[in-house]
Amino acid sequence: MVSIGSKALPARRHRTCGFVEDSLMVKEDALYEQGKGKKGMNRKDRGERHGFDGGNSKKTISGRTNDQSVAGRKFSKHQSTSASQTAHVRKQVDPEMAKYFSEVSNLFESDGVDIEERSVICSNALEETRGKELELATDYILSHTMQTLLEGCDVDHLCGFLQSCAEDFPSIAMDRSGSHVAETAIKSLAKLLEDNDVYSVVEETLTILCKVVVTNPVDLMCSCYGSHVLRSLLCICKGVKIDSDFHVTKSSTVLAERLNLTASRVDRDYSHLQQGFPDLLKFLMSGMIKRTRKEIKTLQVDQFGSLVLQTALKLLAGNDEELLHAIPILLGCNKEAILEGNYIKMDIVRDVVKLMKEPAFSHLMEVILEVAPEVLYNEMFTKVFKNSLFELSSHHCGNFVIQALISHARCQDQMELIWEELGPKFAVLLEMGRSGVIASLIASSQRLHSHEHKCCQALTAAVCSANESPRFIVPRILFLDNYFFCEDKSNWNWPSGVRMHVMGSLILQAVFRYQSEYIQPYVTSITSMETDHVLEVVKDRGGARVVEAFLTSNASGKLKRRLVMKLRGHFGELSMHSSGSFTVEKCFTVGNLSLREAIVTELVAVQSELSKTKQGPYLIRKLDVDRFAAQPDQWRSKLASKQTAYDEFYATFGSGEAKPLKNEGFLADISKHSSHPKDLKEMRKEIDNHLSSGVPFLSTSGFKSKPKKADQHSRKHPETSVDYNITQVKNKNLNKRKSHAGSDNVAAVGKMTENVGWSKELDQSVSKKGKKRERKDAQLNTSKKKLKA
Repeated sequence: MVSIGSKALPARRHRTCGFVEDSLMVKEDALYEQGKGKKGMNRKDRGERHGFDGGNSKKTISGRTNDQSVAGRKFSKHQSTSASQTAHVRKQVDPEMAKYFSEVSNLFESDGVDIEERSVICSNALEETRGKELELATDYILSHTMQTLLEGCDVDHLCGFLQSCAEDFPSIAMDRSGSHVAETAIKSLAKLLEDNDVYSVVEETLTILCKVVVTNPVDLMCSCYGSHVLRSLLCICKGVKIDSDFHVTKSSTVLAERLNLTASRVDRDYSHLQQGFPDLLKFLMSGMIKRTRKEIKTLQVDQFGSLVLQTALKLLAGNDEELLHAIPILLGCNKEAILEGNYIKMDIVRDVVKLMKEPAFSHLMEVILEVAPEVLYNEMFTKVFKNSLFELSSHHCGNFVIQALISHARCQDQMELIWEELGPKFAVLLEMGRSGVIASLIASSQRLHSHEHKCCQALTAAVCSANESPRFIVPRILFLDNYFFCEDKSNWNWPSGVRMHVMGSLILQAVFRYQSEYIQPYVTSITSMETDHVLEVVKDRGGARVVEAFLTSNASGKLKRRLVMKLRGHFGELSMHSSGSFTVEKCFTVGNLSLREAIVTELVAVQSELSKTKQGPYLIRKLDVDRFAAQPDQWRSKLASKQTAYDEFYATFGSGEAKPLKNEGFLADISKHSSHPKDLKEMRKEIDNHLSSGVPFLSTSGFKSKPKKADQHSRKHPETSVDYNITQVKNKNLNKRKSHAGSDNVAAVGKMTENVGWSKELDQSVSKKGKKRERKDAQLNTSKKKLKA
């Protein structure tokens, strides 16, 4: 045995987070039983949340009720018994071995070992574990030391440890302490994969582990500890980070995807991932499916088995061949039906619909709908979900599946079928607390450009009767549950001091992304709110997002400023809040010169306190508060020049259908004539950068015919360079419109400006196309001369 040396023994360290997680998992089955029959109780599943609401008015976005099938509870009891038996038969570590590893631990904790010595000690200590891996890894105290050794050793000793304990790896992974050791070993392998030289030895080690795992994957999948290790093994085979959203998906991430705020996981570019083992992933997944076919009914309702299958399906996203084989089996289809190409048999439809009311399977079904190839999604839509949408939407678990179904609808025909069943049920769904279904429907209507106006009308009718004023619409959606659970809705009033409904605010944010002609009642409602109510909305985090969504909507600048005016006298107060500072910035953007000056004046009064907040320095710099405090006239002049630049640019390159209205900001009303708000932000940012850097706005580097004297003139008079360059570009484009060649160039400029803004690429493209057109004209003239000759 290697001598460690005599050093003082410091106090033992304690596991700070993993053990708390384990304790929660041990208590989870007891919580299930305790919550049985209590309808008002909320349940939060470990790590996974795929929906907006759970059907109870007091639930969080990701909450679900404490409801589980009898089969699921029986399996959990069996799981606990199995775990306790494992603890009783655990072998004791030899006292001399325990003393040795305690000395190793104390040596590391004393901070008396440098990096090189640490690696050598870890490698030597791992040599002593040969044949004792199971006992050491499952010991509560020594498992900590094992984690330290696995984190600090080289790749050869790490792979040697895993290969030596491969036969016992499932047992280690299913142990409360051993699962942390197995997890640490896999994470260390993933970290070492950054070096391409170790790929072959890591692949060999993972192959051995995968072969052991697929011999009996059911026990590992259904273990609260083993399932986590198995999911990490799947991730390293794919080449993704173990702590990525493939492993644990936050409800906020799924929420953003379903509301079109971020790209879907299937559509994201994962080219940045590290090198994986695709053959091993395929082997592991196919082996798991093959071995669990007989136990599939158990896995469908088991919480931990469902988590493993969810991770596996996410990692297979885009691999249609594997998904077409795996998903029908997970739904309960037989092998013969899959071979015939008929993926879903009608005799299992009712069973699948019933299973979607189970917590574990509802989670699994959400992922299935997310990653399913189009042909399989279409078949599930028509065979399983058609005529069952409202039934499932009414259920506290099934409604999450419907949210996923709607969010991943592929075409307008499917939206038509969804609308036929759910469109007339808006009010009923909101009364039942299924606002997540409504939010998904609104987001998908925007994505597919289908039933947009009908969605707005249905939502309006659900919260406001035909004989009522539209001013009630926005307040009632902001306090969605408070309104719908009010006994006398006709006398409902603004509930002061009540937190605004999260899903209600998200629905309003989505509504304000519609075209202006669809949202007139909502615009009327938000602009007619009382001043104190507007202030209360902005102080609420969700409400502030609604106001920001309105200020960036297609509504007119005049109406936007009508709302902003109600916040005068409170901009300094709002800027001190993290969420309110964003709202102040949006108010400044839509304001005219006088309103902007009023906003900055209020910020000057609180500048010292504002600079100490998180968002304060950015807001001070963005609104140029320092310049206004020191030189107000110069601040006004710069702002006016910037506004002129916006107007001139829009007059030159923008749509010719309408001109900017007088006394309105560049972005205040332009959005009505454009379907690319992101491009306008890019234009605005580019103009700001040019003005702040002193580089002439819309520099004409792409226009070779511009005289050099003009360049020199603009350099001598920088204060007039912006207007001069814009005018010159405008005149040049007007001259080009008189000729056929110039018309093509202007069309190219307009198109590129609409799509990606005016960048350097635009100038280069115009220049190249102009030269190409000139060469063609020259060739054409030469040919004509030859023909005449």
